[in-house]
Amino acid sequence: MESHFFSYLYRLRYIDRWSLMRNTHKESVAVHSYYVAALAHLLCTIANEAFGKAVPTDRVVSMALFHDATEVFVGDVAAPVKASNPDVRRSFREIEKTAADTIVRMIPEPLRDVYEPLVHGHDDALYVWVKAADLLDAYLKALSELTAGNREFAVAKAQLEKSLKKLNMPEVDYFLSTMAPSFEKTLDEIVGTEP
Repeated sequence: MESHFFSYLYRLRYIDRWSLMRNTHKESVAVHSYYVAALAHLLCTIANEAFGKAVPTDRVVSMALFHDATEVFVGDVAAPVKASNPDVRRSFREIEKTAADTIVRMIPEPLRDVYEPLVHGHDDALYVWVKAADLLDAYLKALSELTAGNREFAVAKAQLEKSLKKLNMPEVDYFLSTMAPSFEKTLDEIVGTEP
């Protein structure tokens, strides 16, 4: 039987993020998913190597890769729209569940046990790492846009900083203090050849 599962996932590259805001550089959901997976890997590595934890990095990265898979059907809906009122938030969750059900039905039966938990749900204890990576990616986007002179992201950056602090994760603080400042520098400043 033919499966359209991966064909649909590849269409995430056509779905733009930040659609309600002026962007200096457009970003697709596929690109976002890559960066969230990379950031999740980094956060887990920081947790394990710098803070002596035992976070299952591979599992978290797999979750991150598929965390926005339903957006192939529902698109990237801006956070302020989702949060505009409880009815909208509840309705959107139902739509996402229906989209996840649709994707799961496309997965060939022998593969379903592996992919269904990644597409349809998540392990709440591990999903905190994906959520942190997701917020960090949004924060870095806002920081990059502001650095490029786009004030459109000023409020978003401030809100994302508050959300990241609420996570109360030393791994996030580590990233913000040691790696995030580079995102405000030019390439010449990063490589050390500034005049």
